[in-house]
Amino acid sequence: MDIREHMEVIDAAGNHIGTVDKVEGERIKLTRKDSRDGQHHYIEKSHVAGVDGNKVQLSQKAPSLP
Repeated sequence: MDIREHMEVIDAAGNHIGTVDKVEGERIKLTRKDSRDGQHHYIEKSHVAGVDGNKVQLSQKAPSLP
């Protein structure tokens, strides 16, 4: 999968989860600007169902992020 900076991350229902800041090993680091608490959050690459254009589609509904 070609996951790049600034790609939108959406859950299985199509809801916006965040924006890719960068990929660190097996985790996707999300930008702080999409976070309600102003902190970076991470999503495991194993939760990615696929990449479509400029979107990273997760295989499950939105994880609980602050």
